[in-house]
Amino acid sequence: MEVHQLRYFAAVVDEGTFTAAARRLHVSQSGISTQVAKLELELGQQLLDRSGRQIRLTPVGEAVLPLARNALATFEAIQHTAAEFADGVRGRVRLGMIMGCSIPAFLDTVADLGRTHPGIEVSLHEGYSDDLQTQVLSSSLDLALIGYAGEIASGLEVGTVIDEPITTVVPAGHPLDRTELRLADLWGEKILCLSPGTGIRAAYEDSCRRIGLDPRVDIDASSPVTLLRLAERGAGVAVLSASSTQGTGLRTVPLTDAATHARLGLVTRRGQHSPAVELLRTRLLVALQAG
Repeated sequence: MEVHQLRYFAAVVDEGTFTAAARRLHVSQSGISTQVAKLELELGQQLLDRSGRQIRLTPVGEAVLPLARNALATFEAIQHTAAEFADGVRGRVRLGMIMGCSIPAFLDTVADLGRTHPGIEVSLHEGYSDDLQTQVLSSSLDLALIGYAGEIASGLEVGTVIDEPITTVVPAGHPLDRTELRLADLWGEKILCLSPGTGIRAAYEDSCRRIGLDPRVDIDASSPVTLLRLAERGAGVAVLSASSTQGTGLRTVPLTDAATHARLGLVTRRGQHSPAVELLRTRLLVALQAG
C-alpha cells in the first residue's frame, strides 16, 4: 500500500470522478485509475462503485475512507515535523482554548512543542467559544480550540476533531437512570449544563427548540467536571457530550431526540499562516483526531 494510492482514492471521492481527480492532482486519469485498482486488489475489497456516471463509495470504501484521511494527515505531519527540525521554525503562536479544557491530547501537544521547538513561544488564552471565534477573526489569536453546534463564523476554517450527540448524566439509581431518554423527560428535574457560548450548550438549546421546548438550564458552569460533581451530589441531571462523561462513575443515558450534535474543532483564519502556527495546528489536529 502506497501513500499516493490513498491520496488518489480520497481525491476521487472528493471530486466524484477520476477525470476531476486527475485534473486536481495533475496526474493522468489512467494513472489514478490504475493505482486505485491496485489498492483495491491489495486490500481484496472494492472501494468504489464505478457502475454509474458518478463514482460512489462501497460499504467497505465508506469504512476505509476516514482511515485513509487519517493516514494522509499523519504522513503530512511527519513531513512537516522533519522539515521544521531542519528549518528551525521560530515565532509566536497565540492559542485559544475553551474554558475548562482538560483534554490530555491537547495539553500534551502544547507542552511537547516547547521541548521540540524551543524557538516557538506559545501564549495560551482561555475563553468561551463565541469569543474565541471573534478573537481569531480579529487576529488577536492565531488559532483556537472551540466547541460549536452550528456554522462557524464566516472567514474561519475549522478542523473538526469531535462530533458527537449530547447525553444526560445521572447518578446510579436515579429515576432517570434508564436505557434512553427524551428531552421532555428532563423537565421535572433541575438541569445542569455548560455556560452559554459553548458547543454543548448550543447543541442542547438548538435540540430543544427543534421540538418546541424552551431550553431551560437551572445551573450552568464553565467546566464539565464541575457539572459532574454536582450531578453526583444530587443537584440535578447534567447535559453533556458522551466523551466528557467517561470514567465518572455516573450513568450516561442517551437523548434520543437531541438532533443537534456538539462539535469540537480547531479554527483559524482563512489564508496563509506562519510556519509556527501551521506546525502547531497540524500537530494538534493529528493528536486530537487520534485521541
